[in-house]
Amino acid sequence: MDKKLFKNREDALEKLSKILPLNQMNEEPWIIIAVSASAVPIAFGLSKKLNIKFKDKQTFDFMFTHKINTPNNDECELAIITETKDIIIHKELMESFEIELDDIYAQANETYDKNIQQYIKQYRDGKPLVDMKNKNVLLVDEGLNTSLTMMACIKSAISCGVKSVAVAVPVLPKLTIIDIELITDDIYFVKAPAHFVTIDFYYDKLPDVDLELIKNITKEDIQCQ
Repeated sequence: MDKKLFKNREDALEKLSKILPLNQMNEEPWIIIAVSASAVPIAFGLSKKLNIKFKDKQTFDFMFTHKINTPNNDECELAIITETKDIIIHKELMESFEIELDDIYAQANETYDKNIQQYIKQYRDGKPLVDMKNKNVLLVDEGLNTSLTMMACIKSAISCGVKSVAVAVPVLPKLTIIDIELITDDIYFVKAPAHFVTIDFYYDKLPDVDLELIKNITKEDIQCQ
């Protein structure tokens, strides 16, 4: 069984960087989007390895999302809504709990108004997500468990009219690869265990990442350009 593939996020970044065709990707500008707070160190690191020729452009951002849980179970994700109001629903769970689609959308809209808009105001000073239209976009996370959040972010990227969308994660379940391949241009990963455990199982150290890092690191990126 795979265990401790990475010492920490920095190690995961370096190993993932070796998988990416950096020379080829550096021929065009890319926008690197972190899809979770814990993905920020890896995504920001990749943004520094890409776009070497395009330092006058904004190359890094964070896509805010929020989960919608099943009734009476805060650990069971029923759906994900993104800051572009795109939603991905776990249809099997919806049917299992006999939840109406209208109820999910109502809860999603409430979640957007209550949580996501507050996140944008607090951590991005109310500014919108970077314009992705006709751009190459790389969506990054530290790993995937259910892939629901990543699928929602892919949907957002496509709805924003991207030129291309690719996914980069250090580790993910083997079963999720085909689902992502079907709706993206490329997927890059270091390891895809057939018998996936949880993301933190494959890291020796994986400390929590405070949302405040999003605010600090995006400001640093803009100042450096």
